[in-house]
Amino acid sequence: MFQDTVIQPLLSHLTNENDSVALCIDGNEFSYSQLHDRVEAIRDYVRTQQSPLMGIIAYDDIDTYASILALWIEGRGYVPLHPLQPVARLNNIVEQVGLDVILTPKETPVGLTSNIITTCSLHTPSVQQPPCDVPDSHPAYILFTSGSTGNPKGVPVTRGNVAGWADAFDAMGMDVSRTDRCLQMFDLTFDLSVGSFLPAFLHGASLYTVAPGRVKYQEVFCLMDEYSLTFALMVPSVIHYLRHYVDELNDTAMRHCLFCGEALNADDARVWGQAVPNARLWNVYGPTEDTIFCTVYELDDKPKDVNGTVCIGKAMRNNLTAIVDDNGHFLREGELGELCLSGRQLTPGYWNDEANNRKAFFMVDGRRWYRTGDVCSLDGDGDILYYGRNDSQVKIQGFRVELGEIEHAARNFFHGERNAVAIAVEDKSGNAIIRLAIEGSAMETGELKEFLSGVLPQYMLPHDFMFIEHFPQNANNKIDRKAIKKMIK
Repeated sequence: MFQDTVIQPLLSHLTNENDSVALCIDGNEFSYSQLHDRVEAIRDYVRTQQSPLMGIIAYDDIDTYASILALWIEGRGYVPLHPLQPVARLNNIVEQVGLDVILTPKETPVGLTSNIITTCSLHTPSVQQPPCDVPDSHPAYILFTSGSTGNPKGVPVTRGNVAGWADAFDAMGMDVSRTDRCLQMFDLTFDLSVGSFLPAFLHGASLYTVAPGRVKYQEVFCLMDEYSLTFALMVPSVIHYLRHYVDELNDTAMRHCLFCGEALNADDARVWGQAVPNARLWNVYGPTEDTIFCTVYELDDKPKDVNGTVCIGKAMRNNLTAIVDDNGHFLREGELGELCLSGRQLTPGYWNDEANNRKAFFMVDGRRWYRTGDVCSLDGDGDILYYGRNDSQVKIQGFRVELGEIEHAARNFFHGERNAVAIAVEDKSGNAIIRLAIEGSAMETGELKEFLSGVLPQYMLPHDFMFIEHFPQNANNKIDRKAIKKMIK
């Protein structure tokens, strides 16, 4: 399926689009013909190696994207290595996978324990070879996420997983074409990068990228303003930080905006709609373990929400969802439980990590399911309402408290102008209390306290407040709650 769904369309556009723009990187445009030449040059080298998996130093460069496509066409998989991460972490990943070869378009971090191939020195061969067809069970890529023990945790995504996602994406009916200008704001170590570049390359569209280490929302603003982008997949934090610039941004060319990676605030989405008046807005959801995203909800004038968090909709084609209780029993409409996922996009399991596999996956009637750790329920229309993470529910004075409800109340006070993160910590007596971190400069909190007292029960009121000028973000541009918790404990 990967061969027909992914490889054949890629090869068709690489060979037929010629001078059409494939990539725009830091203002420099590269045609499909140029991308094709770099793919063929890298394929020629890859064919001389036996390794089923190769590392790629994920610089924002045409050769980085060419390396991904070359490996896929040759039946191999890639492991992206972030150029700004510590060498010790990169070597940990290299050793876990047993990478013999690392491809890079330019100078690499010093100290990597593998054979480094600088791809810019590779030349296009005179004779081009047909693609290599391998089973769909082979890895297309392995992404490493943070592990609870401090050891990066590998998530292999197979060729069949990617093909299943590509098929499900097309079934959404977005009709991406060669005239589209698509945003790619993600580091290539984040799975949403695949959800950005793959639709563009599969349909002959143009891809506009943001380099690692850049301030994402500023770069997104500049790309939309300069190039009138038509398709964008973003983390919701981007539109929160851009809401003050809505009056300066009027991208009437934008056709589709998708949001994924963290909870989408309904008020942010409403304001953002003013900047892209002709766009359809979509909230999509999915963990790395279920290949990019697996549920979808299209927003209307009054989107469904829980505590201001937009509904995540229904399962996409090839996917199944279920809400289960603590005992693994499937729940019915209106009952709160953990969202579990199954279907064609589900990873075969963590890389060489049976302990985590036993915790995260389970079987029911011969079908394999993944526990997401997300608290959800089904409404009467079969849509999935998102309440937050399992670890965002805490007990205060014996009452179960959803921290997202407190955050929603605070955002309402600020009319969406400020972010808020509620953290449960222990006081000196060992009792659980709630501290509320507010983004922005310090202010008097009397009116805020009065407002919260009017909408929240006493046991949910924050014990105190802390102001942080700019909330820290993790490598995937999500609000880093763990870092905030360390700052306010």
